[in-house]
Amino acid sequence: MAPGSSAFKEVLEAVADCDIATSKSENNIIPIKGTVSLSGKQGVYSNNGVHELLECPVCTNLMYPPIHQCPNGHTLCSACKLRVHNCCPTCRYDLGNIRCLALEKVAGSLELPCKYQSLGCLDIFPYYSKLKHEQHCRFRPYSCPYAGSECSVTGDIPALVAHLKDDHKVDMHDGCTFNHRYVKSNPHEVENATWMLTVFNCFGRQFCLHFEAFQLGISPVYMAFLRFMGDDSEAKQFSYSLEVGGNGRKLVWQGIPRSIRDSHRKVRDSQDGLVIQRNLALYFSGGDRKELKLRVTGRVWKEE
Repeated sequence: MAPGSSAFKEVLEAVADCDIATSKSENNIIPIKGTVSLSGKQGVYSNNGVHELLECPVCTNLMYPPIHQCPNGHTLCSACKLRVHNCCPTCRYDLGNIRCLALEKVAGSLELPCKYQSLGCLDIFPYYSKLKHEQHCRFRPYSCPYAGSECSVTGDIPALVAHLKDDHKVDMHDGCTFNHRYVKSNPHEVENATWMLTVFNCFGRQFCLHFEAFQLGISPVYMAFLRFMGDDSEAKQFSYSLEVGGNGRKLVWQGIPRSIRDSHRKVRDSQDGLVIQRNLALYFSGGDRKELKLRVTGRVWKEE
């Protein structure tokens, strides 16, 4: 394959996303208790230290094609080549556009463990398949579902439940039904940061009930939705309903809770929940338009 080929474009884009996410979250991972791998190739790998040659000397991440080298043979990843302004960080020679095709070929012969091995994933993967697996590995940590700030803490579900309770002071409730009251003295002011979060323990699992006000285009709206603290495949085992009403009328929503693998913003922006326009919300509140008083009730059930 000729230098400059785009055959590895998909892999390169994947590593860029992965490296950024890793650098931001590694220092905020809550320790996860050991779990058991259910499938995949397992065992102890041996590469005689060859994989160390694939570590970029600048960012220390594993390198993926195109791997660059200077005239003296020093290598670095394509992202760092831009950061060092095409100057070799080891010998200061100009890097040019020399590809280290030999090292790229060696990399293709390696098999490495998932980076979440310490969290329970015992699978071994070919070098160029490892990144794709790690982006979807079921053992990867969950992000904190708290929506009130850009919390970077990650961990397993029990650790995040404790984190929400102790650090974010989130209300915790037991039971599969809920009754959520929202009051706002000035209904004409709507801010994106206006929100509430409650965690419910139900069927031995945890669900996050979100309720917030935000601008949808030029119109202020209120929205309630449920997120499941677990993977999407498990979330689909449950359903939930939400209801809000007043003045002899009501609005009902029924759906499947979204996994916390989907960010709070992603779920909100998709409007996958109970969406209440402000005029209707004020009507439910009594119709005097002086104060917003909404009561959202609902329940969770398990599909047979």
